[in-house]
Amino acid sequence: MAFGRFERTPGQTPMSDINVTPLVDVMMVLLVIFIITAPLMVSALKLDLPKTEGAQASNAPPRFVKLSIDAKGVVYLDDKATSLDDLKRSLNAQASKALAVAHGELPELQLRADERVPYGKVVEVMGLAQQAGMNRIGFVTERKQAVTTP
Repeated sequence: MAFGRFERTPGQTPMSDINVTPLVDVMMVLLVIFIITAPLMVSALKLDLPKTEGAQASNAPPRFVKLSIDAKGVVYLDDKATSLDDLKRSLNAQASKALAVAHGELPELQLRADERVPYGKVVEVMGLAQQAGMNRIGFVTERKQAVTTP
């Protein structure tokens, strides 16, 4: 005599299919990462740099020379109006002073020029700075304001 129900509903059977969607997602992400990083690994130079116990880098901020040109073409060195001859002398003096004090590190020139200044004037001032040995020139600009439409 058998004990049990008369109604036989099939119970849960083990699932024999594997869901490969998460596996495909992970593989696609890894493929994209590999595609992006592979060119970087090929073009990188492998260097064995020498190790030293020398002095640490200075925490002092780099020195800047502020040079401005207004719309009329007047040149200002550290917010003081100057002629081109005086500018040349001042830049040479600052460069030689920096070479003596900062162990050969020249200050960076921060150039602020009005947008209405002729290009030739800016190039002339840049030439004077380069003659003094100041080859690091930064152009200071302002961020454009985003135009909002109502």
